[in-house]
Amino acid sequence: MHLSVLAAELGDKPAVVMAESGATLTYAELEAASNAIAHVFADLGLEVGDHIAILMENCLDLFPVVWAAQRSGLYYTPVNWHLTGDEAAYIVDNCEARVLVSTPSQAELAAHCVGAASREVVELTVGGSLDEVASQASADPISKEVEGCYMLYSSGTTGRPKGIVPEMTRAPFGSGVAIDHMIGTAFGFGRSSIYLSPGPLYHAAPLGWTMGTIRNGGTAIVMDRFDAEAALEFIELYGVTATQMVPTMFVRMLKLPADVRGKYELGTLRTVVHAGARCPVEVKKQMIDWLGPILVEFYAGSEGTGFFMVDSQTWLQRPGTVGKAALGTVHICDDDGRELPAGEIGTVWFGDVRRFEYHGDPDKTADAWNSAGWNTLGDLGHVDADGYLYLSDRRVDLIVSGGVNIYPREIEDALILNPAVIDVVVVGVDDDEFGQSVHAYVQLADTGRADSGVVSELDAFVRERVAGFKAPRGWTVLSDFPRLPSGKVLRRKLPAPGA
Repeated sequence: MHLSVLAAELGDKPAVVMAESGATLTYAELEAASNAIAHVFADLGLEVGDHIAILMENCLDLFPVVWAAQRSGLYYTPVNWHLTGDEAAYIVDNCEARVLVSTPSQAELAAHCVGAASREVVELTVGGSLDEVASQASADPISKEVEGCYMLYSSGTTGRPKGIVPEMTRAPFGSGVAIDHMIGTAFGFGRSSIYLSPGPLYHAAPLGWTMGTIRNGGTAIVMDRFDAEAALEFIELYGVTATQMVPTMFVRMLKLPADVRGKYELGTLRTVVHAGARCPVEVKKQMIDWLGPILVEFYAGSEGTGFFMVDSQTWLQRPGTVGKAALGTVHICDDDGRELPAGEIGTVWFGDVRRFEYHGDPDKTADAWNSAGWNTLGDLGHVDADGYLYLSDRRVDLIVSGGVNIYPREIEDALILNPAVIDVVVVGVDDDEFGQSVHAYVQLADTGRADSGVVSELDAFVRERVAGFKAPRGWTVLSDFPRLPSGKVLRRKLPAPGA
């Protein structure tokens, strides 16, 4: 898994291809460019454990930068460039970046981040200042190569994002990280793998799986941004063997007209991995009916603690499960920390996992761990008698109405099946009588139908599928949701009900 070894063996084989343009970065080119940038970092005085931030859209130039940090023993944080100036600046400053690498298209945002920082930050631009200094640097490896690590931030859908600091192993470069080994052993990635990455590379899974593909000698096909039909086109065009998606992408592909879905040859596709959010049971069944039993689901967090996975055959026998633990052990506990028996819903905790902390936030770190050394991501769920985990919802999203727990995801899973609905979010709102009541935000395929008639239809539709007390008492129809490119809704930016 040493890039130099891979480059010597694979040479002109594409390591990365940009899907839309076909622009290619070979293993040999990635090796030389990342070595040169690693020398630039060393000349700036960066040492093992120091930090850089990266403000770059999906592009070839991103990969030499992240691989330079990876082989230099640095923490590196890809920053969501869709954020506002102050939001992005907060992350760059909070992660204590000494260097910010950006693209020319992000120049204004990068300048704001550097100007707002509480410490000196060196700004380097690909196609500009970084290229100038890198062109004078050696293309040979630096003298002491140590595995670095990405330090990611939570999506910040309900508040300020949290920096997740994993333990730095300081292992020799070439040892690989956990995901590199897992996608090779558990998911079968290797030299023949052609992996389609449809998501933004500032998120954990798209970046981790793309780098893991390279570690295993495959080729990564990277989309500029996700488009449902374009993804099918690229699977056929490049002979894609594997991809990793979120359930929102499944929904958008399933709602393509049948003749559109049917015109692409997807026979090379052997593995479709999905994660990032709980997938509605009916949506997953439709995907398996369409593509065959090639879906593999995993449940994990950017925190890198517990990891669960399940293949299609097992899932069909236990619809709704996210699998058994492949990393860590699962414990379901009540609010007092008592472990619950199989079948009872409680907070999901992971034992036997590596330690992490939320950067600069000891209180949030403490809340994520208990006295037994178990960690929680704040999810609710239960296990069956055989240890298979089923998720209910996020603790922060739980609605308590009249003393009864209502799980928004159950209602969302029902509503998304309506052909008129493109997206849906269910939340709890203050209610003088019940404490909270259920409110649904919906995005419709026909934006001209924001009327009482469609609400009546959706109300009848959902009442056929969930108990009446769970049905929304309020509705808001939106033309679009405030959403991250990963598909996660920015709940904190939803308008107030009735606004």
